[in-house]
Amino acid sequence: MPVAAATQPDIEYHPDLAKYQARTAHRLAKNPDLLKVPLPPGFPAKVEGPVVWEGKDWTNEDQWVYKLSDEELQEIDAAMKHFESLDKPMGYISRETFPLQNLGPILYGLAKELYAGRGFFVLRTIPIHKYSRAQLAIIYAGISSHVGSARGKQDATGAVLAHIKDLTVSHAHEKGGIGNSAYTTDGQVFHTDVGDLIALFALDNAAEGGVSRISSGPRVYNELAATRPDLIHTLAEEWPLDSFGGDPGYTKRPLLYNEDGHIVIQYSRRHFTGYGEQKRTPHIPPITEAQAEALDALHYTAEKYSLGLNFQKGDIQYINSMGLLHARDAFRDSPEHTRHLIRLWLRNDELAWKTPSYLQPIWQRLYSVGPEEQRFPLDPEIRRKAGGMTK
Repeated sequence: MPVAAATQPDIEYHPDLAKYQARTAHRLAKNPDLLKVPLPPGFPAKVEGPVVWEGKDWTNEDQWVYKLSDEELQEIDAAMKHFESLDKPMGYISRETFPLQNLGPILYGLAKELYAGRGFFVLRTIPIHKYSRAQLAIIYAGISSHVGSARGKQDATGAVLAHIKDLTVSHAHEKGGIGNSAYTTDGQVFHTDVGDLIALFALDNAAEGGVSRISSGPRVYNELAATRPDLIHTLAEEWPLDSFGGDPGYTKRPLLYNEDGHIVIQYSRRHFTGYGEQKRTPHIPPITEAQAEALDALHYTAEKYSLGLNFQKGDIQYINSMGLLHARDAFRDSPEHTRHLIRLWLRNDELAWKTPSYLQPIWQRLYSVGPEEQRFPLDPEIRRKAGGMTK
């Protein structure tokens, strides 16, 4: 008798709590021994350290916000003018070409907080109205060069700067459509970006909503390791990631890594469910019911322990994307207030964690763009890779 072909579980980009609870109940009723399996070899029963936190642990934003003084803003302004005087392409922005004698060591200390501390901070606040779009890009990349020594490319053309805003109207007729909630007013579920560090610079905020939420990956791990060790196995196994028309059509890697003493969660849900016009490719292997449950478990556990950040116009938010998950509430723009962030993917080569072997080829491509190849688009565009879209 022929065996029925595996089919994609009933799961969408936006998690459904009732479906998640029903799937969990069904799987545990069918196999109650799932709760008794040991953790994979080498994986700890519990992670300790400052990167393990819950949203309720933070009671005042002064705990994570660094407020720039007038003197520091003047130093930033002078560094921007110094770089302009060099008449070099923006790819040459670095600690040396954007000198911050007093603020630089403070930023380096905050970079240590990303890798060895809580994993996030907010820099407040750059006076947006004082500068042109090009000058803001120089300031953003210049400050960030003191946090992360390497900038990652975000598409196949060498763009290292990406605009995160609603493009559903301005780019409505873009070939391939918008397959990523980052470029809509829709909420983004918990996920990570590729690379070590994410920087987001708020050029403007939405009229309503759009709260940025972060959650400790190791805290999520601890909960699942204690209550659902079987899902730790599932997350640490290879998964089929949709390339959305890329070549090859899909790749395989785990979502969870235990590397050199660090628990790393690295995934974006849409690669397993599709989003919007970008449906999951039908001819690639589907995910399993266990993987569908694990995806929802990651989201709802991250949500349970998350922290909402008050992200103001002119703020720069830095996150360790290997240690934290992040999400965004849905939002509403208005003619007066249009949510517009610009993003850099960074890495501090002196402080960085060891990259898991599965991720090393991705990181190598990400951080391989030289100064002359780095592109800083000053206007929003759809981020694309060969045959598909990037994050």
